[in-house]
Amino acid sequence: MAWLTLNKKGYFQYVPPLFITLLLTIGQISFGMLDSYVNLIAAIATAVITEWVLSRWVFKIRKSLSSAYISGISVGILIRSAFLWPYVIASMLSIMSKYVLRYKDRHLWNPSNFGVSWMLFMAPADVAGLSIQWGSSWLPLVVIWMLGLVIVYQAKRLHVTLTYVISFIILAYVRSLIVGDTFWAEVSPLTGPMYQLFVFFMITDPATNVSTRRGQILVAVLVACVEFFLRLNSFIYAPFYALFIVGPIARFIDLKIHQPKPVAQIAIAR
Repeated sequence: MAWLTLNKKGYFQYVPPLFITLLLTIGQISFGMLDSYVNLIAAIATAVITEWVLSRWVFKIRKSLSSAYISGISVGILIRSAFLWPYVIASMLSIMSKYVLRYKDRHLWNPSNFGVSWMLFMAPADVAGLSIQWGSSWLPLVVIWMLGLVIVYQAKRLHVTLTYVISFIILAYVRSLIVGDTFWAEVSPLTGPMYQLFVFFMITDPATNVSTRRGQILVAVLVACVEFFLRLNSFIYAPFYALFIVGPIARFIDLKIHQPKPVAQIAIAR
């Protein structure tokens, strides 16, 4: 993420990696969220090594590996498989997407969203997504949300998270009217670790957000709307697919309209 390297407060680059590690720790202690530590380590190691190799080979720079760590741990948390290879391939695809799928020297997809979505869609027989909820344990939920909101506020992306959450809640009510489920059943996914990763790390990623605040709010609403229709058509991983579709299109249009400001090469890489 660009804000990991561009933020003037140097210490802030360590906050998101610590936060996602805390989320994993709470989830693992509370619910045994991981199937295997080996799979998690493989996902993180693949992301970090791929980033290190490509940043030196493509951009000839020594790049911070914090964002690669976040991508790797996201893959390790978000996908489930009895095999090791999906974790390796998803992490590799996540990082490679930043170097291959570019327009005006900027990448278009959120890395972990690209890798996870691609793997879930292309290998449904071997790969599933995380489906654990926090259940009745409200304390870890409150801690995660409070810390997450503080972090996205510091990153100046609180409006993106709040817009998406409010849109999701409104559309959850509409879905409950259409399909006949209770409102709480429709809104309950927000309490799960999968959505916390989504609202704090994927949809708020400044490196793939559009350039204006109004545009960021519009994109968050559009992602929620596309997810709404995907959910009505029984797509289990609707938020990932919605961002996969809407995010790069919005980013491409934004780059087409607005000439991106020149940035340091190390920031461009993420």
